[in-house]
Amino acid sequence: MLAGPGHFGHELRRWRTRRRVSQLDLAIRADTTQRHLSFLERGRSRPGRAMVVRLAEALGLSLRERNELLLAGGYAPVYAETSLDAPELGPVREALGRILDGHLPYPAVVVRPYGELVAANAAFGVLTQGAAPALLEPPVNVLRLALHPDGMARRVVNLVEWGRHITGSLRDRARRSPDPALDAFIAELDGYVPDVEPSADHLGFAVPLRLRAGEGAASPELRLITTLTSFATAVDVTLAELRLEAFLPADEETARILAQRS
Repeated sequence: MLAGPGHFGHELRRWRTRRRVSQLDLAIRADTTQRHLSFLERGRSRPGRAMVVRLAEALGLSLRERNELLLAGGYAPVYAETSLDAPELGPVREALGRILDGHLPYPAVVVRPYGELVAANAAFGVLTQGAAPALLEPPVNVLRLALHPDGMARRVVNLVEWGRHITGSLRDRARRSPDPALDAFIAELDGYVPDVEPSADHLGFAVPLRLRAGEGAASPELRLITTLTSFATAVDVTLAELRLEAFLPADEETARILAQRS
């Protein structure tokens, strides 16, 4: 990556525009002046490393994006990116395993960006039941599994709402952090979601997942709500990008069925 005042200024302006923040607002957030920020964006001044970090934080950049902005300014990255298999992350892996097991009998998964599966508990089988083997070969992508016609889709009662809930969340991410690979993935997922207008009683796409417990149309319906947990205080890129998605029963019948399955 090129480094220097001009390149840094271009990257800073790109991120500020992407975040829809004015120079004045960003200057206030980063505890600097609008004049200095203007000089930085035009390549007339070179930022100190502390200033780059402050600007990245004020823009709400991810740790990976902060490292990239530091590189653009001519500085080495400050946030490590450790392999999840590394010995030093052993305590983290153990803690994640305990959290996943503690969520039983309900499904829970740990994923990387764009839905790549890292770990899952034993109740994950509720979601993978009947899925084509090819979709379960590593690396498993839980979002593709959810919407693919050979995955969960044929058991998802509210596929349109659930599918658009997933793709809408990804689009929000793409608007904040553009990535051609993410755009291509969204286009793939869009192809799996029926192009049907919501019904008159539609309440929004952030709805519980309605999933048949078995393959048949007469199979009982599970109603699941989800919670997303991020590692907000992590200073390692790998950990900061992980997400824990836990499914919870939305009614007593679902809780009873999942308890029986366990």
